[in-house]
Amino acid sequence: MACHGSVHVSPPPTAARHNNRPASTNLRETELTHDELRKLERTRRRAFWEIARLLPGDPKAADALAILDDLDNQERSGTPSMGESLELNEVRASVPVQHHNCGIDIVLEITIPQPWRERFQQASIGSTRVVEGPYATDWDKFLARWEAEMRHLEQHRAVRNKPVID
Repeated sequence: MACHGSVHVSPPPTAARHNNRPASTNLRETELTHDELRKLERTRRRAFWEIARLLPGDPKAADALAILDDLDNQERSGTPSMGESLELNEVRASVPVQHHNCGIDIVLEITIPQPWRERFQQASIGSTRVVEGPYATDWDKFLARWEAEMRHLEQHRAVRNKPVID
């Protein structure tokens, strides 16, 4: 049986909902909706793409680093709708790989805990996949790339936080 992939495209944003709750930038005070989580992780992904093209210490990285710092601070302060975010190795170990009948290994998105599922989806927009789920190799590449992005981010932060000696 041939394995036919389809292009993975994020679903279009849902129509704006009327909401009586006050706007808040503190994630602890509000519960994230799926759309809010998608927006947060899309913002994170764009900031990663921005710093990826810059060497550590480049002043052009300042805005993207500020965005990533803010997102990290919000995540550390706790986000009720996401629960406690698993560490990378815990996520890697918790997501089972399934053999698809076309001969390829896949992961079922439902088995990927949030916010990792949304992070993977944001990084995978446009990727080929089967209807039942993304390729396991794409999941593995995402996790490896996440580790590399974290190292690169830490290099940027280390240079930024290095004391200037005259």
